[in-house]
Amino acid sequence: MLAGAFLMVIGAGLYVFAALTAAAWMFAVGAVAFASMQLQQTYNGRNTAVRRLRKIMSVGDALFILSAALMLENTYHTLLPLFLKYIDNGYYHYLTYIHNNWVVLLLVAAILEIYTTHRISNELKKEGQPHNGQA
Repeated sequence: MLAGAFLMVIGAGLYVFAALTAAAWMFAVGAVAFASMQLQQTYNGRNTAVRRLRKIMSVGDALFILSAALMLENTYHTLLPLFLKYIDNGYYHYLTYIHNNWVVLLLVAAILEIYTTHRISNELKKEGQPHNGQA
């Protein structure tokens, strides 16, 4: 999970400042690795707050993966021909809904992950359970 997070940070930084193609793939691999590791963690307790927070964390994981997909789309423009062919004023709509919107999804996912991580930690402390990265 830590390697996935590291790849996401490096990939996003490189995508903004340097090599687009390799950075987008690096971010995508990191997002999938991070999300898959986090989704494998389980919580078997009865605390409904922790269960709800785990569901919110899963939404953040999905947003990380969607952010990676939009970053790859921003690199390769595979949907642009479809927008141009089938949608009136397609280039405008492509720019509005697709182009560089990976940043918005990444920001929302990061906020959700930070919030849920801290709240889960606090809830587990209230229960008296040690929190060692597993929720």
